[in-house]
Amino acid sequence: MNVRLIARFIALLLAVVALFMFIPLLIALLYGEEGTPAAFAIPIGVTLLFALPVTLLTRGRSTDVSPRDSYFMVSAGWVLSALVGAIPFVLSGSIPGFVDAFFESMSGFTTTGASILTDIEALPRSILFWRSMTHWLGGMGIIVLMVAIFPLLGLGGRALVMAEAPWPTVDKITPRIAETAKILWMLYLFLTVSQTVLLMFGGLDWYDALTHTFGTVATGGFSPYSASVGHFESAYVEWVVLVFMLLAAGNFLLYFRIVTGRAMEVSRDSELRAYVGIFVTATVALALMLTVGRGLADSGGLEWTIEERVRRAAFHVATILTTTGYVATDYELWPYGGQAVLFLMMFIGGSAGSTGGGVKIARVVVLTKQALLESRRLLYPRGVFALRFNGLPIRKNVVYAITSFVVLYLFIALIGTVVIMVSGADLTTGLSSTLATLGNIGPGFGVVGPTGNYAAFPAPTKLFFSFLMLLGRLEIYTVLIVLAPAFWRE
Repeated sequence: MNVRLIARFIALLLAVVALFMFIPLLIALLYGEEGTPAAFAIPIGVTLLFALPVTLLTRGRSTDVSPRDSYFMVSAGWVLSALVGAIPFVLSGSIPGFVDAFFESMSGFTTTGASILTDIEALPRSILFWRSMTHWLGGMGIIVLMVAIFPLLGLGGRALVMAEAPWPTVDKITPRIAETAKILWMLYLFLTVSQTVLLMFGGLDWYDALTHTFGTVATGGFSPYSASVGHFESAYVEWVVLVFMLLAAGNFLLYFRIVTGRAMEVSRDSELRAYVGIFVTATVALALMLTVGRGLADSGGLEWTIEERVRRAAFHVATILTTTGYVATDYELWPYGGQAVLFLMMFIGGSAGSTGGGVKIARVVVLTKQALLESRRLLYPRGVFALRFNGLPIRKNVVYAITSFVVLYLFIALIGTVVIMVSGADLTTGLSSTLATLGNIGPGFGVVGPTGNYAAFPAPTKLFFSFLMLLGRLEIYTVLIVLAPAFWRE
């Protein structure tokens, strides 16, 4: 491996993470928090003191970047970012245990939104701001940010981005990967500013607007309130967050096409049609269940208007489908049929090329089309059929790769469920917590439901959850390749 390039990349990456800590440091000073400024100043100073000499000693452009280098740099970069991001939690005393702090940090950077905190409002505002900001840094991808800021990393730029977001390819926007990264982050910034302004129009102050925007556009779900979005009891806030959750989990390539005057191409996109279809169908089904179903008395659902039922149904379908994880009410008090709809959404995820996690809708569309194609072949054995996506034929190796990914994803979910149940969890908690962390969703059912958290799990289980979060965010293969014995052999 190219140790020189890897060291330079890691040093620059950690320096970027440390520099972003200046923002919560200023917030801590602004609100006069005692002890908290040092919790940010120390990791900032130590990280920059490490990064500066390493960067100077390894300066110079290197073009000798192998796939092995890219996979290691991405995997190590995410783990080390989560480690550095956990330091303020520990030093401030907000999360004394380092395993818990690492879990919270990894959950933030991977935009999972799973939390071990039981009294969120008691924590300093600067700590909660940093907690939400880790979402924003990880949403579009810290590697994509690195490539956008430091295009002189060399030929490894494209390989790095592909290792962080392996499918579909990201080179459809512009041939230059650094330019693509900049465009993605500009679109990301536009969504961030737009939602923040709209939330402030709805009565939120800049702090609440920003922290909830970070969790929305990154499809993360961290909120500085235990009741999440339900804290505001505002239909306007729920609708704004709902719309931007759906936008954030859409393919950013489509937004670029709209901006460049190619909106007609967007209307023909197979994944977008499936995305809208799944969301509308699930929302209608859930809204009907909330209207005619039983079991709503405990949640106050019997007093809801039609608008409230549709809004709550749409909001929670969106928050699970997009893997955001925000909560507006306790959906575990809803009819079992409604809970089943939400549980089904955990197996789908957002669009490819978005900040959403999960299997991704594009893969679901391809596999569904492949299943229908096989049915036609059985009916017409002599027929010649081609599998198409967005009007273009898909090669068999792509279908094989997608099938392998989905099978591996479900296998890991099964193994994860067994592991969690061995640690003492029931089946509902074991399965939903595994899907919620592997799919970067956050809340699930049972102990980790909308009113629960991950605090009760033992430390080894929390580390396993952290591993699942990283697997899901880097789409499995990048991490497994680094862990394979063959990776370390010449």
